[in-house]
Amino acid sequence: MVKNKQSIGGKARAASLTAKQRSEIAKKAAEARWKDSPPIAVKSGDLALGDIVIQCAVLPDETRVLSERAVTKAFGGKRGGAHWRRKKAGDPGANLPVFMSARNISSLINNDLRENLSAPIPYMIPGSSAIAHGINAELLPDICVALMDMQDKGELHPSQNAIANQAKILHRGLAKVGIIGLVDEATGYQELRDKRALEAILDKFLRKELAAWAKKFPDEFYKQIFRLKNWPWNDLSSKRPSVVGKYTNDLVYERLVPELLSELERKNPNNSKGRRKSKHHQWLSDDLGNPALAQHLHALIGLMRASTSWRQFKSMVDRAFPKKFHTVELDFGLEEDSSNL
Repeated sequence: MVKNKQSIGGKARAASLTAKQRSEIAKKAAEARWKDSPPIAVKSGDLALGDIVIQCAVLPDETRVLSERAVTKAFGGKRGGAHWRRKKAGDPGANLPVFMSARNISSLINNDLRENLSAPIPYMIPGSSAIAHGINAELLPDICVALMDMQDKGELHPSQNAIANQAKILHRGLAKVGIIGLVDEATGYQELRDKRALEAILDKFLRKELAAWAKKFPDEFYKQIFRLKNWPWNDLSSKRPSVVGKYTNDLVYERLVPELLSELERKNPNNSKGRRKSKHHQWLSDDLGNPALAQHLHALIGLMRASTSWRQFKSMVDRAFPKKFHTVELDFGLEEDSSNL
């Protein structure tokens, strides 16, 4: 009972604090945590999103961070006289990254985002004695959405629209793959990620119970396969060559998440007649699996439309969405014979 009263009292106190006080508390907590020895990154690297490059790292506790300086540069921000005047005056917004420190922006972001951004994470890169300051990588999508919403509502000054436009570019890049996956690939950390971590990702990706059937693969996906294979397409028929199922596994499920296909086949095996009780996509979760599937299919269809042959399309897919953890690439139809089957 005492514990509950303390918890309630703590929440009441937190609610009574001003934004400035909360910001200062969060900053001091972060500084105290790493006062003696900032953590040394397990892995570090460069995250490329189009023409934008952001230094990133994975810390010993598996926190993925982005260099605050690099993120600021990515948004086109730089420290100027106005920022230092706000800092000197004790404006809580001055503790935010400079591209979000302007009063009209800092006053509109939610408390959680403000507190996290006001307390950057100190860390060190292996081989360097310099202390870097990082932003939790999972906050980047929230930053982009906040800035885009402000622009849509007309809450930004004309000079700040460039920052919001950069947010749109970054957000489109992040929409294709999860930020954690991007950082892991850029740093090489996926090679160290243990089996339990991979299972945790798969657990989020797959749903616990089978979803009701719904059409997830647009007809355009199959029409483009038929076009590139020079097969006749019939709008009135849903029959497809059995090899299309192999193409789907190769192009989609083997490239969404490492070992996703093997997990789906374990949960959804073939019966004695070689048929499955349900569609693979019915096992994907609504919050993560299905959106990722839709984005991946959209990207594949774009590559299909840009291709003039199956060979060209397959080559582009292998470059854009390489399979992870495969020592041998499966080849379904890469070598085209005279019948193009």
